[in-house]
Amino acid sequence: MDWKTEYAKKIVSADDAVRLVKSGMRVFLTGNCSVPRELLSALVRYAPNIQDVEICQALTIIGSEYVEPSMAGHIRINSLFASPNVRKAIHEGRADFTPVHLSEFPLLFMKGVLPVDIAFVQLSPPDDHGYCTYGVESGLTIGPAESSKILIAEINDQMPRMLGDTLVHISKPDLLVPVDYPLAEIPMAENGTDPVMQRIGQNIAERIPDEATLQLGIGDIPNAVLRFLTHKKDLGIHSELISDGVIELVETGVINNSKKTIHKGKITTGFLLGSRVLHRWCDNNPIVEIQRTEYVNHPFTIAKNRRMVAINSAIEVDLTGQVCSDSIGHKIYSGTGGQMDFIYGSSLAEEGMPIIALPSTSKGSNGDIHNKIVPILKPGAGVVTTRNHVRFVVTEYGMVDLYGKSFRQRAQALISIAHPDFRQELIREAKNLHNIE
Repeated sequence: MDWKTEYAKKIVSADDAVRLVKSGMRVFLTGNCSVPRELLSALVRYAPNIQDVEICQALTIIGSEYVEPSMAGHIRINSLFASPNVRKAIHEGRADFTPVHLSEFPLLFMKGVLPVDIAFVQLSPPDDHGYCTYGVESGLTIGPAESSKILIAEINDQMPRMLGDTLVHISKPDLLVPVDYPLAEIPMAENGTDPVMQRIGQNIAERIPDEATLQLGIGDIPNAVLRFLTHKKDLGIHSELISDGVIELVETGVINNSKKTIHKGKITTGFLLGSRVLHRWCDNNPIVEIQRTEYVNHPFTIAKNRRMVAINSAIEVDLTGQVCSDSIGHKIYSGTGGQMDFIYGSSLAEEGMPIIALPSTSKGSNGDIHNKIVPILKPGAGVVTTRNHVRFVVTEYGMVDLYGKSFRQRAQALISIAHPDFRQELIREAKNLHNIE
């Protein structure tokens, strides 16, 4: 049977496809900007017919209809990264949160720790040989999709065709749902609007050497760092994700990947998290190479890159160097993500630089200013990067290196980059904790 005939026989509507979901099943849902929205909407409509179905996911850029209270007893979310649309449900106990390093996310499904009955994915259209790609969200999806008992795929005409380890033949999905809608997106924030973030970006960028390989996430701090790299030479990218900020530096030749130790000449990443501009730029672009997250984020893969610079953010850092980046006290805010993968991997790399970056203060909902360099973490706060793994910490007031430093030396260093208004208070608290004399 030729692939076009096979393709035609598998086509169904989203409403018909979700009828394969039975009570008690576990469904894997592709996330980030690649959520199969028509399948998910159909599942919400079908929910009154099923009970105790678990949806496993990472971050999803989509609404919250599938985690509304009306879904109780029918669909329950198990999120391995708490995105804003599911955060409230997790806090209220209507959804679950499972902590895991991003490098191990696919392995939970592949090894049968969380066996998958049905995977909902989104694919790019087939080429002349019947091969689709997993598109902008490949790294986290391939393993769970391959290990699922049933694979249901939306074929989206607007999904970019990504190169690398992303191919899937049309013979693999059990059912196909043709769709044509724009992908979800996270637009690039305007640079230069926040002086604090710009100072953090400048503090980091001036320490990044030529020929470095970078891991950059999304948000104000990575955007600010990129803004100050225009004079650097021969930079490369090895990152769990990329966003719009890399485009300009590639086109100006700053990022050319020519000095990377592995995957030379390629931007190596697991998925895209940005705008349609990024999606269009990456479509069939040979410089962008998608690989499985269990490979991209493996610390020993990361460690192979000479001058590996990993830049990650935090919610708060205590005076011993413990880094909380997944919760505000006991309330889950995000997840472990790839922070420890890259902090540890870059620390093992030749001339590597593991960096934790954060503004010295934050503003509360009532307008109060809170210190983010703290004597002790909030009760219940999750330690994502331990005091044993932390190295460089950066605020708008500078960068300090905690490696090999005692508690006393760490407290002194971190106080020096805290907001001046809080330094005397931190000194008093450090003395009470016997961290300094």
